[in-house]
Amino acid sequence: MKKRALISVSDKENIETFAKGLIENGYEIISTGGTLKAIQNAGIDAKAVEEVTGFPEILDGRVKTLHPYIHAGLLAKRENANHQKQLNEYEISPINMVVVNLYPFKQTLAKEGVTEEEIVENIDIGGPTMLRAAAKNFEDVAVVVDPDDYDEVLNSLQTNTLDVTKRKQLAAKVFRHTANYDAMIADHFTDEAFPEVLTTTYEKVQTLRYGENPHQSAAFYKNPKEVFGTLGAARQLHGKELSYNNIQDANAALEIIADFNEPAAVAIKHMNPCGIGIGDTIYHAFKRAYQADPVSIFGGIVAINREIDLETAQQLSEIFLEIVIAPSFSDEAFSVLTKKKNIRLLELERNNNGVNNRQKVTAVMGGLLVQDYDNGKITEADITFASKRKPTKDELTDLLFAWKAVKHVKSNAIILAKDNQTIGVGAGQMNRIGAANIAIEQAGEKANRAVLASDAFFPMPDTVQAAAEAGITAIIQPGGSKRDQDSIDVCDKYGIAMVYTGTRHFKH
Repeated sequence: MKKRALISVSDKENIETFAKGLIENGYEIISTGGTLKAIQNAGIDAKAVEEVTGFPEILDGRVKTLHPYIHAGLLAKRENANHQKQLNEYEISPINMVVVNLYPFKQTLAKEGVTEEEIVENIDIGGPTMLRAAAKNFEDVAVVVDPDDYDEVLNSLQTNTLDVTKRKQLAAKVFRHTANYDAMIADHFTDEAFPEVLTTTYEKVQTLRYGENPHQSAAFYKNPKEVFGTLGAARQLHGKELSYNNIQDANAALEIIADFNEPAAVAIKHMNPCGIGIGDTIYHAFKRAYQADPVSIFGGIVAINREIDLETAQQLSEIFLEIVIAPSFSDEAFSVLTKKKNIRLLELERNNNGVNNRQKVTAVMGGLLVQDYDNGKITEADITFASKRKPTKDELTDLLFAWKAVKHVKSNAIILAKDNQTIGVGAGQMNRIGAANIAIEQAGEKANRAVLASDAFFPMPDTVQAAAEAGITAIIQPGGSKRDQDSIDVCDKYGIAMVYTGTRHFKH
């Protein structure tokens, strides 16, 4: 008796070649709908499913393979005498291979103007059922869900090596595939921000050379639902493969640059900004980001939210950088930057929507922490004035810029800024005065007449005192400490303008 293969695919790429290879290896082919037509049009002999079941497709194709003659043929264990007896009793022939890929649910979701009816109709029922049945019975049935596996399967048939180990590997891929498929469907229908079961799914982008350190293995996965404006959507134009640390830093840069609508540039080192600048042109924005800390930018990552022109590229090329991310590169800029062999150039469509409705997932031992991204933004109308002196117009502009920047610095965080440029960054310290001292020391003489942003309130007035001694003239902070008045008193003593946001920006 010939072996039988059931083929029903949404993605018909190379299916005719694969079907022909199965015929050459002694298989009889059963198929459905458009797949059957494609195979037969290629001159390959195939039998319609209804010839096997004796029952036509009904309900606009919703029911065609959901039949005992199909599923008994898939699920019957060949070494089980009782199963074989029942197959003989009902004249059911075994099915030895299933080749199925599913209705394009993910692609349908992404279509512009798609209706809910169209989305629902692209939820495959028969396909996952056949795949899971075949995968469950992998000891006797081979199951192929990925067109990339066609050549390997045909080669295994020709060399008689499609053994139980390979069939189990194919089955495991099926269960991953259907789990991913179901997770996307569940996500579409789920309205709760934090449901009782989190069915998130990720798709592999690449295996990485190693993780944070060479003794750690790592891979990069993307969320298929949240691609726009993320590294999963970036196109690498030049340079060597991204590393784990590159991806971490590049993501930090993208989170920052998405907060700015005006021409902006950010330089990242170890997931903290070492320089942020905005300007009338992208050249001036990058110049400010670079001059904010020309030492720390060495070996860093730069993200820019406008096309990189020749003038900016020439300045970028003078620095050792790991990655440059931009919406595009002019031909002249690309020619300049690609003279550096190893620099990674990533092209990524500009995203000025921040990380609005996305959730941040952080792994902990044995579980996950899930929270909304920090989308806290303020305008001039949101601030309250704490000190006797109010900030000048220029100071207020710098305060609002500094508040955007401090959100992206590891806590405890202090930012010093002046003239649309960060000039001092104090990140990740165990106490706030420690962060302030680092930022002030980095800024040096530039601290005079600069502004200061703090991601959280001052538990005591020592940070304000240090700011006054450095010549800082305005401070922005959340407020809310029991000892706020102590800090206000120091501000009033030195004529410092201090404003409250009522919002904190802890980043752990």
